Amino acid sequence: MRKIKVLFVCMGNICRSPTAEGVFNTLLMTRRLTDAFEVDSAGTHAYHVGDAPDLRSQKAARGRGVELKHLKARKVTQNDFEVFDYVLAMDEENQAILSENCPDKFQHKVRLFLEYAPHLKQREVPDPYYGGAYGFERVLDMVEAASEGFIEALQREGIIS
Repeated sequence: MRKIKVLFVCMGNICRSPTAEGVFNTLLMTRRLTDAFEVDSAGTHAYHVGDAPDLRSQKAARGRGVELKHLKARKVTQNDFEVFDYVLAMDEENQAILSENCPDKFQHKVRLFLEYAPHLKQREVPDPYYGGAYGFERVLDMVEAASEGFIEALQREGIIS
């Protein structure tokens, strides 16, 4: 069975996208869907390549049973657009950067992650980097909701059972 490949993307790949990767992987484990997916995260900028996620992201995630310390930041590559089935941006700015760099034949893969959590009535996962602990908790809330919504959408579409 071919794995469904999902890439979460923010700007520096140290807060929002690794949080999404960790939360989504944890959800896959609880639902026993790990074997059906390949999950990664990346940034549109190379500010933090090789760095672990922000310590505040790690702490907030750990409080919910999600471990991020093993992740390392990387920058999105051209190959990512071909390899991944879903390239999910955390905000419109990063979605625009992705769309600008994505070949036309793969544009359908680039989406906003919060499209899968319409009940939140927000389009973007806000960057918590310059704020306090509340921002990291809010990111977790949003990412958890979108992760659940993404799985449900894939089930509705018959991509997974």
